[in-house]
Amino acid sequence: VHFMEFRRGKPEAPLKIIGSADGTGTYVRFFPDRLIFKETHSFDIEVLIYRIRELAFLNGGLSFQVIDERTEKVVDLCFEGGIASFVSHINRNKSPIFVEPVYFRADKDGITAEVALQYNKEYQETIFSYANNINTTEGGSHLIGFKSALTRTINTYATKNDLLKGVKEGITGDDTREGLAAVISVKIPEPQFEGQTKT
Repeated sequence: VHFMEFRRGKPEAPLKIIGSADGTGTYVRFFPDRLIFKETHSFDIEVLIYRIRELAFLNGGLSFQVIDERTEKVVDLCFEGGIASFVSHINRNKSPIFVEPVYFRADKDGITAEVALQYNKEYQETIFSYANNINTTEGGSHLIGFKSALTRTINTYATKNDLLKGVKEGITGDDTREGLAAVISVKIPEPQFEGQTKT
């Protein structure tokens, strides 16, 4: 068992061994610094659980346990299905068109890309994209690439199977994403994030 303590981003002492371990894992205990957290010193446990649930979905099979010592609330989070389970979670109160989400994964040049998608009977699209477990709310090349590939694939299939007879233009991107729930997750060794600092 290794132990290290940090205060304001700097180590209090070097890493030290304090015992022997029965398994593997990481235990993090965090206390807010009142010089930094001036306005509030309490945390909304539901916000923390939401973020840790995201991490559990994005890292399938990894177990997380959230313990709120103020109320003794304990939440265990582990999703073997990874982002496919995430898509099922998104569609839990909707009417999916097919039972299991479609899932793809590819690894190339140290980059991992995962996509899970499932259509439902709603009209709006729900797409979440992540780079290195960070929600890319402003999009990015991974999201643009997914949307264009989805539209191209559906149009190619429809054309090859004569499903577009009498249609001058192909199926639009908005049409292909109607009722879509999807999660795109990429893991990149040297990511470049752009956008406003506050985001």
